[in-house]
Amino acid sequence: MAGSPAVIIVLAVALAAAVAAAVAALRQASRLRAQARQAALLARQSEHERDMAQQVLAHRVEEERELTREKTQFHAKLADYEKYAAMAQLALGAAHEINNPLLGIFSHLELELKGADDPEQRAEIQACLEGAKRISSTVRGLLNYARPGPLHLSRVSLERLVDDTFSFLRHQPMFRAIELKKEIPPELPTITADANQISQVLMNLLLNAGQAMPQGGAITVSADKVKFEDRIEVRVTDTGCGIPADILPRVFEPFFTTKRGQGTGLGLSISQAYVRSHHGEMEVESVPNRGTTVRFNLPVRQLGRAAPEPEEELVS
Repeated sequence: MAGSPAVIIVLAVALAAAVAAAVAALRQASRLRAQARQAALLARQSEHERDMAQQVLAHRVEEERELTREKTQFHAKLADYEKYAAMAQLALGAAHEINNPLLGIFSHLELELKGADDPEQRAEIQACLEGAKRISSTVRGLLNYARPGPLHLSRVSLERLVDDTFSFLRHQPMFRAIELKKEIPPELPTITADANQISQVLMNLLLNAGQAMPQGGAITVSADKVKFEDRIEVRVTDTGCGIPADILPRVFEPFFTTKRGQGTGLGLSISQAYVRSHHGEMEVESVPNRGTTVRFNLPVRQLGRAAPEPEEELVS
């Protein structure tokens, strides 16, 4: 049955309204989805910015910590240098005041010894001479610490230097029960250094290690090229009694020693001064009853200093 025109018109209007409503709903949904995507994008961007801000803040905090640590180390080193400078001036004055009269005492005691026939008298004079020699050794240590001589640079092979030092020490009674070991790669480059000073550093460290092992043990001298740096690191490791944690921070102090009657307490101080004169640094690691390792590093070349001439002695 056909509908009346009025009904058709009403249905057409209703259908048009429904279509218009549907289109409007779709448009609204599309706007909402666009707004949702925009909101999600803004949220992600905000989260990224927050993460970046946190990373920047963490980086700044780490930088502040590093600066504080470096500042603390700088002030500690500055205090050490000031203390050592004052000690050096005192040492120079004392050494010069002692050295001249000491030479007169030596000469007099040697004359007395030549003219003495009584064994007891000779023993007394000999004891005085030994005491004077000990004073002289301390004075030389003071002068070496307070005023290291100018560097006499040459090309130095650490392997050869270690071999020469070992050859000398193996004949000493202290080292008869000690095994001396060398771990130096053959490709290790020669360095520009003062051979006498570096030899003295090795000698001081080996003597300290030997005194820490009265019952025997092993001492290892090893060396390697420092990665990504034009430097050499040398390590002297022993299996001795070690150093207590409360004493370890003081080992480089002049005249500080735990070996009463066996040294002046200047060996490590002088060694550190020699290493620093080569633009290097020295540090000590130790565990009681497990041994000690002394590390020092040296540049392969002494930048800013005249290179050794070809005719200079080559220690190789």
